[in-house]
Amino acid sequence: MYRLLKQIAKTGIVTEPAPEADESLRLLAQRLQDAVLGHFGRSLAVRHVDAGSCNGCELEIHACNSPHYNLERLGIRFVASPRHADLLLVTGPVSRHMETALRRTYEATPEPKLVVAIGDCGCSGGIFGESYASRGAVSNVIPVDVAVPGCPPAPAAIIQGMLTAVSSTSARRSSGASR
Repeated sequence: MYRLLKQIAKTGIVTEPAPEADESLRLLAQRLQDAVLGHFGRSLAVRHVDAGSCNGCELEIHACNSPHYNLERLGIRFVASPRHADLLLVTGPVSRHMETALRRTYEATPEPKLVVAIGDCGCSGGIFGESYASRGAVSNVIPVDVAVPGCPPAPAAIIQGMLTAVSSTSARRSSGASR
């Protein structure tokens, strides 16, 4: 034990240098915040639905709440109930067991509702495709506004997908078109 403590004292604290500030991420965050406030006039409430994924996309979604990306400062928060949500983030291929739950979640979300499919599995069914146990892509079960491909997609891509969903809905609303 003494040798270990001596080695620790001799080596000292070894850490990585802090990452450089990413200007493109700051601009993306600012555009997202402006779009959310312009469209909703308040914060954006997001409900995440795991429809049968491997949890790779969930890890990246959790990274969006890390201090590096910090969605909370942009006024974007995750909610527990679809009745409070403005946007659904759906991950994974829709398993047969989750099909009804996903439909009910979609129906419980108040208008105007946005749906973003995350990851290759959510966009196309991924390696699982359609089978006796899987409905495949999220769009096979509910309407999808934006699909964010990747296995898993980076947090910046997820944030860009949310920006695209909010921006496209704002453009549709201003032109008078509906879904």
